[in-house]
Amino acid sequence: MSQYHFMTGLMLTALAVCADGVLPIGQNRECFYDTYLLDMGRTTAELKIHQPVVKESVLKHDEPWEGSGCDYHNFFFDETYPGFDGKHPNGVYRMYYLGWQMPSAEPNPKPQYDIVACYAESVDGIHWIKPKLGVIDWQGSKENNIVFDKALNTSAIDNFMVFRDDNPACPPDMRYKGIGVSKGGLRCFPSPDGIHFRLGDVITNKGAFDSLNVVFWDARAEIYRGYIRGFHNTANPRIKNPVRDISYIESKDFKTWTDPKLLSFDDGEDIPLYTNVISPYFRAPQMYIGFPSRYIERFEWNGSFDELGGAEKRRTRMKLHPRYGLTITDCVFIVSRDGRNFHRFWEAFMRPEMENGINWLYGDCYPARGFAITPNTVPDAPDELSMYCYTHHWMQEPAEMVRYTIRMDGFASLHAGGKEVVAMTKPLTYDGDELRLNFATSAMGYLFVTLIDAEGKRFASCETFGNTIDRKIVFDDPQAVAANAGKPVTIEFRMRDADVYAMQFRRAK
Repeated sequence: MSQYHFMTGLMLTALAVCADGVLPIGQNRECFYDTYLLDMGRTTAELKIHQPVVKESVLKHDEPWEGSGCDYHNFFFDETYPGFDGKHPNGVYRMYYLGWQMPSAEPNPKPQYDIVACYAESVDGIHWIKPKLGVIDWQGSKENNIVFDKALNTSAIDNFMVFRDDNPACPPDMRYKGIGVSKGGLRCFPSPDGIHFRLGDVITNKGAFDSLNVVFWDARAEIYRGYIRGFHNTANPRIKNPVRDISYIESKDFKTWTDPKLLSFDDGEDIPLYTNVISPYFRAPQMYIGFPSRYIERFEWNGSFDELGGAEKRRTRMKLHPRYGLTITDCVFIVSRDGRNFHRFWEAFMRPEMENGINWLYGDCYPARGFAITPNTVPDAPDELSMYCYTHHWMQEPAEMVRYTIRMDGFASLHAGGKEVVAMTKPLTYDGDELRLNFATSAMGYLFVTLIDAEGKRFASCETFGNTIDRKIVFDDPQAVAANAGKPVTIEFRMRDADVYAMQFRRAK
């Protein structure tokens, strides 16, 4: 199949298998982020977005080469790397971000230097360090955490994303790949260790690229996927042209890439999206999730801006450009099964926090690309997912990286309010002898799960209640799940005051 064909071999296979209307899910964890599994004609439950909880500041960008512009954080857990000091044989989280000071029209602004790309590490996702790498000379010293500067590029740095390339065919000296804008377009900067980068080839010159551009190796589809910055025009009078957007490219060999094509969203609305931070969800890699920032630019100043926290600084920023005061950003959650066609939730996944004089601005809610598994602060509760976002943007003081947490798989759920509702799946097949759910109910709330075979025979569970990320569902017939494995079934969820985040069939241990 041509590498220029956007419908990858993986998706064509899935469509062929599903031609009889039966979805094979095997032992996949299936998260309720979209309607892929659901028979919406028989479903009265709804999909509901859930917001992360802000925790604490975990990294302050207070080095002279850093400042209020530090952004575009991206990180991954590298179990093959023992940390810069070599003391962590089980691996560390490796983070990359831009170091720079935002321009300012305020009196006595802090000095601006050329933008650099910086590096930080963490063993646990909570405590981060900035190792002195000794790689880049900054004003006469290499005692810094800089991995990339203008001298390594062919133009000023605007963004820098790094991924570990786990393609078995990848040469060792290109195992890590930096992705950034350069003269000629979007360029790769290969590295053998994620610390020492060199100039590589242009990936594409078709796009705008002035945002965090994401590229990764998709082991399931055996292709490289790229999500890059772009623009398009709109006839919508409520949105200023050109509209910021996200385009998709792919490659089999990291040499020849498809032309960029805009992502498709099922809501059909035209909303400016700034970043994307798309990746396969590591607990359900058949799903691609992202957290793009919505760029909302009002056309003119009004009375709400006068009352909005930080009005004076907002007016000062407008001396540089009106949009620096009239634009506000938040963040939404998107999900896809094929990497190109996305379901987009309209409620914000991340809103600017309570007005404090330094938020509600252009630059709020830019989540880092990546997740850390961190201990729950509640005793005996399961681990959580940690996400990160920066604050103090454009404030003439060091930006800080703040941690947010959310339950495992908890970005969205199948939701029931105070009245009983039902969710019905399409016919599917599974592999396993037990069904496990990530769910939560109130004390009054409940779930009843029923397997319905092709002849209409029903296998019902007992009433289920609680709040857990991994609960075995108990059926009236103990052999119900095993007896229906590999056979087409429909699953009915009857629920009240409850959320189901994910389900998984598997073999009992």
